Amino acid sequence: MNKERVLSGMQASGKLHLGNLVGALKNWVSLQDKYDCFYFVADWHALTTGYADPSFIKDSTADLLVNFIAAGLDPDKATIFIQSMVPQHAELHLLLSMISPLGWLERVPSYKEKQEQLKEKDLSTYGFLGYPVLQTADIIIYRAKHVPVGVDQMPHLEISREIARRFNYLYSTDVFPEPEGLLTQFPKVVGLDGRKMSKSYDNAIYLSDPPDVVDRKIRTMMTDPARKRRGDRGDPELSPVFQLHKIFSTKEEIEFVAHGCRTAEIGCIDCKKILIKNVFEYLEPIWKKRDELVNRPEILFEIAEKGAEKARHEAEETMKLVRKNMGLI
Repeated sequence: MNKERVLSGMQASGKLHLGNLVGALKNWVSLQDKYDCFYFVADWHALTTGYADPSFIKDSTADLLVNFIAAGLDPDKATIFIQSMVPQHAELHLLLSMISPLGWLERVPSYKEKQEQLKEKDLSTYGFLGYPVLQTADIIIYRAKHVPVGVDQMPHLEISREIARRFNYLYSTDVFPEPEGLLTQFPKVVGLDGRKMSKSYDNAIYLSDPPDVVDRKIRTMMTDPARKRRGDRGDPELSPVFQLHKIFSTKEEIEFVAHGCRTAEIGCIDCKKILIKNVFEYLEPIWKKRDELVNRPEILFEIAEKGAEKARHEAEETMKLVRKNMGLI
């Protein structure tokens, strides 16, 4: 029986961090045994906000590929490629841009939110406004049935469904199935300062960070502000460290540090040492695999080229149908 197809990508906008790993990448790994998975590095998407100085994209792309494989993605199970190695994405993006109403793009939640967050950048460009159109092309060119998303990301997928529906209606065809969200419970991974872990906030633990840096970052994390001295009692729920314990520690360890915080029987350093141990255990297999891959970049290119070859074949089959239905040569 043919497996249903899943499509997802990550933007090459910087180094991958612990939140990306826990929130998305580990889920990708679990899906590759059940679905026909296409996973890609979205290097063109990085240009939508980083067009003025794209020098970072090459290194970010390589870092993502390293982490994809180190985290457990298997090129024998999933199709792994780089967006720009499949030019059909750009062709479909162009054609879809001809039929996508401006009003649809302007109402995408992240359009104004990112403009507010990145005020230092000029985002009054078509590329930024048209991000959802390129994202739609990425998804529907493989006629993917599922896109793994969290509930908060469903509005972003809905515009892809609308554009696919509009294409089918305008050209009286059923070329594109409407992609469905594969709802996944993405745990919120807090950063070093208590906010969501993000490159933008400079509060992240990166997968490329060596052990001593990870150790230092966790040791200097903020905890419950009420615990100014060792003997002060605290509330573990107010501590970002405790939020990470909920992801990386055992039930017994979570109960131990919670009780110890409330009663002041343990200090914050004691609490952090347990977390450091567990984060290290989680990351050590990835660090080991990363070291192997970083020193053998030719392997990454072979994986990306092999994946792109398959992706180009699938994408071109779709584009033949698109051109035919639009009356193009």
